[in-house]
Amino acid sequence: MNVSFIIRNSAVLALCAIGLAACGGNMDDLDEYINDVKARPGGRIEPLPEITPYEVFMYVADAEGIRSPFIPDTPQVSTSGAAGGVGPDPDRITEFLEGFPLDTLRMVGTLYIGDTMYGLVQTADGLIHRVIPGNFLGQNDGRITTITESEVELVEIISDGIGGYIERDAAVSLSD
Repeated sequence: MNVSFIIRNSAVLALCAIGLAACGGNMDDLDEYINDVKARPGGRIEPLPEITPYEVFMYVADAEGIRSPFIPDTPQVSTSGAAGGVGPDPDRITEFLEGFPLDTLRMVGTLYIGDTMYGLVQTADGLIHRVIPGNFLGQNDGRITTITESEVELVEIISDGIGGYIERDAAVSLSD
């Protein structure tokens, strides 16, 4: 073995022993603080609040004139496409821009060709498409009604949640 190796390891061992001895110093003040904390009287714990029992209410058809929350409060008219109301046309061929959610489409301008004003709509992949009133946009059967210099206005057909459909106005505005 090398003598310098032994001397170096001995010095490191001596420094570690000195460091550990320093950690075991006088801890009387810490012991005194712990004893003071333990000697303090315990605090009073507040009692739990009283829980009121749940009141059961039975909804019966026309009981005391109270409407059941499970029955619509307005008379419902069938708005399905079969009854002549609003509804998506299942026989209509879908257009390309109907494959994109409306919030991913951006209007980037207008274009006049002859007397016809086209709206320029950009998809998320950067392609720009020309649209005119009567074209469809978005995934909710949105039919374009008006094109202005600042927006493309459309009417979407969405489910009303009870088996029918309603029309909702929407727009794709000109982006900066």
